[in-house]
Amino acid sequence: MQRKRYSPGRVPGTLLGLGAGLGVVLGALTGCSAAGTAEDVTVDAKAGAAAAPVAPPGRYRTLFEPCGAVPQTALRDLLPGTVALSDAERAKALRGAAAVTYDTDRRVGCTWTADTEGGSHRLVLDVERVVSYDPTVSDAARAQEVYARKQLAAGIAMPVTPAPTPTAPTTAPTASGTTTKAATGTTTGAPSSPTTTGTPATPPATGTTGTAGGPGTGAAGTPSAPATTGLEPRLLGGLGDIAFVGDALGSTGGNGHQRVVSVVFRTSNVVVTVEYRQRTTGAATAPDSKELQDRAQNLARLLADRLEE
Repeated sequence: MQRKRYSPGRVPGTLLGLGAGLGVVLGALTGCSAAGTAEDVTVDAKAGAAAAPVAPPGRYRTLFEPCGAVPQTALRDLLPGTVALSDAERAKALRGAAAVTYDTDRRVGCTWTADTEGGSHRLVLDVERVVSYDPTVSDAARAQEVYARKQLAAGIAMPVTPAPTPTAPTTAPTASGTTTKAATGTTTGAPSSPTTTGTPATPPATGTTGTAGGPGTGAAGTPSAPATTGLEPRLLGGLGDIAFVGDALGSTGGNGHQRVVSVVFRTSNVVVTVEYRQRTTGAATAPDSKELQDRAQNLARLLADRLEE
């Protein structure tokens, strides 16, 4: 049999096919490696993304003991009926009764009561530490919601900051290139013309004395708002982050009266409520609003200072 001659520099076809196959395999491996690297980079970039911001915690983590938070001298002024009591009865009345709560780090309270010949005085203290379970809402923001509900219940609207009103341009370009006055609707350069009826515009109603509505009324006869006395429910300044005082007068059995004054303030994530009420019986006059408000506000400021300790 005749042998095939081998020529130097010539690669057999079989070897060529093998080389091509190896090239394809190596190319595929390289492509897989490159794709895997790009994937890894993407995953690493996602893993390094910043987490959502967490709202800061409240300033207060615990609460003070409520029945011991009011000095004895202040309690004697708030409960004048204790003067007529025996030493043992007076000590019991000034000690107060603690409110039943499940967590004294979240809510505490105390109540004091003393009767007089003409009625009674009652003081109620409630202190709540608000905690937000939403990591995006701070404890102070959640406490503001609790405070706002109390203020609205007292009939005091929450302050609203009005949004700025955009100012309309005084002139606007027309199709012909001239400008038109927005107020009069006439074109620039043309004299203003009177109205078709020739009747002057009717001035707005002023609602002052002498108008058609009568003294102290508006144009439709609606009575004007009553004069304020300075003792109506209102916001208070210089007490906590935000505060208000509420005042309500009601009647009791017979000819008696009862006035309830509430001072509520918020400091960070703590909401403090001071409720001071006086009840009169028989022909006694209604409790004085200013006296009760002054006493309740003085106690609220004392408690605000206690929170700062």
